[in-house]
Amino acid sequence: MAKGTKGIAVAGTLIADTFYKIDTYPDAGNLTNIRDIVSYIGGTGNMLLDLAKMDPSVPLKVSGLIGDDTQGRMMKGELLKYPNIDISNLTVEGLSSVTHVMNAQDTKQRTFFYQGGASDIYDESYIDWETLDADIFHLEYLLLMAKVDGPDEEYGTLGARILHDARERGMKTSIDVVSEQSDRAAGIVSAALKYTDYCSINEVEAEAATGVKLTGADGLTEEKVKEALLKLNEKGVTTWAVIHCPQCGYGYDCQKQEFVKVPSLKLPEGFIKGTNGAGDAYLSGILYGAYQDMTLEEAMILGTACAACSLSEVNGTDGLRPLSEVKKLYQELR
Repeated sequence: MAKGTKGIAVAGTLIADTFYKIDTYPDAGNLTNIRDIVSYIGGTGNMLLDLAKMDPSVPLKVSGLIGDDTQGRMMKGELLKYPNIDISNLTVEGLSSVTHVMNAQDTKQRTFFYQGGASDIYDESYIDWETLDADIFHLEYLLLMAKVDGPDEEYGTLGARILHDARERGMKTSIDVVSEQSDRAAGIVSAALKYTDYCSINEVEAEAATGVKLTGADGLTEEKVKEALLKLNEKGVTTWAVIHCPQCGYGYDCQKQEFVKVPSLKLPEGFIKGTNGAGDAYLSGILYGAYQDMTLEEAMILGTACAACSLSEVNGTDGLRPLSEVKKLYQELR
């Protein structure tokens, strides 16, 4: 791999995460008080902002669909704060995708209500390939986009077709998926893996995609993780397969046929303010490492540091910082 020059293109789900601070989650038919409402950009927006903060010199290009509504205007405004994010392939139409998060103050439990909106109608027709010319093309989230996850006679799913078409234009490809344990997960993800160069997912997503049971009575089993990484390679991943979990990151360099293990950082008590967006932050480190021709181990170290940065703040992106500060945090906490 050579260092990229054309940037990273990100296509897929832009979501507004709207948090409702409530006294308690009520039983059916009962009432509770909403004490505060705040909205942040989510979905692909998390990773785009993480990359933009980490290195403003990297060209970032987004293909997405947002609604002509309050949440859509908020997301567009957040993206416009970063000069290196090109939103010329951002379409405004219909209703935004929104995750409504009920944050109960008594139990500290969060309950999620997802409104598909734009994610349900996004497909390849919204992609301007000339605008999205890049070194790496990243598609997310599989299992959350109705049309992209839908069938395609030639490639299995429309998502697989999109990844194929990105490769035909000379781009390396990457995917991310949502954590869904379902019968459909393996088929949808497997179709996409045939046209994927970089795959970074968590242990729940890896189980669903590969069918390999990763956990036993004593927790995560390293040998099973290695089996799942090899399965991702067998299913089509050409370059890096990565499985991350709260305790550790595991990777497989498909070209060197080498396994890599990078433990999570030892975070001091009180360091973690929120977990929303930590997986996106980890992925931003992996993609940045691929773009900058790092080794897989170097990219996983960076991903681990980015995830720790994300955990330091409540929302998905406030914790990310410039690359030098991300690296400094890793050295301080390793």
